[in-house]
Amino acid sequence: MRVGFAGLHLMNSEDRCTVIPIETPYWLPGTDVEEVLSANLRNRLVEGDVVVFSEKALSTARGGIVDESEVVPGLGALFLALVWMRIIWGYFLGPLCRMRMRSLRWIRRYPLEAASHKQLALRFAGPIQALRHGSEGGIDVSNLPFAYSSLPLPNPIGTSEALRRSLHGLTGKNVAVMIVDSDKTYSILGLHFTPRPRPLRGIVCLGPLAYVIGRALNLRRRATPLAISGGQISEVDEALDIAELADNARGHGAGRTAWEMAERFGVGLTGVTWEMLMSVKHYPIVIARKNR
Repeated sequence: MRVGFAGLHLMNSEDRCTVIPIETPYWLPGTDVEEVLSANLRNRLVEGDVVVFSEKALSTARGGIVDESEVVPGLGALFLALVWMRIIWGYFLGPLCRMRMRSLRWIRRYPLEAASHKQLALRFAGPIQALRHGSEGGIDVSNLPFAYSSLPLPNPIGTSEALRRSLHGLTGKNVAVMIVDSDKTYSILGLHFTPRPRPLRGIVCLGPLAYVIGRALNLRRRATPLAISGGQISEVDEALDIAELADNARGHGAGRTAWEMAERFGVGLTGVTWEMLMSVKHYPIVIARKNR
């Protein structure tokens, strides 16, 4: 596999950390992650680096995807798609959460075929998570083709430790590994909460309520760390800062949502192909390095 890295360096507002996004080809199901690490990181890491991985890229590489076109929606999923999404989110919760008008227009036209996505959410994540307007239970459809969706990693802690050991064996460096979901964590008065299930210890999952509270009150929001292995990151705030820096450096690939992605390529909601996604720059790995 031919791979490379992007030489972009970004700094946080206090100039304490430099982040280096690593560009690789799109991680298809079956991608050899060990080969990617060897090709990109063997001579790049220094002692104390934090190597931040996209959960979705890891899940996709490991085949953790579902074809929603094969999921048959029940009455509950149809209600969520046609009433809860179009009306409750489209006209009440969406405006309360300061959603962009562009997003509200998409939600108000929530397609009937997306009821299969809601059925998957009900089955996999449960009815409370299915009430969310997207990323229900960590299920994600952005930057995936056709009607595929990505499931969350079943064991992010174990995955982060396995990646840390691989990087140590490859480079001989003691580095930390962090796995991050772009789903946001909201913070106020030292409290951190997220709609995403099973976040890093110190962050509380409040389901859809976290999104409503966080957005309605315009609280500080940062990407959600799911697991950390190795290193000296002991504060949740520090982990959140690194997660957000890495998420910003990574960008949105083909789009933040399935709607943005389809619009970018000028196709229907399920018309995006693997080839289209492979034409976009992807940064599934970001190195966060504390400035000396």
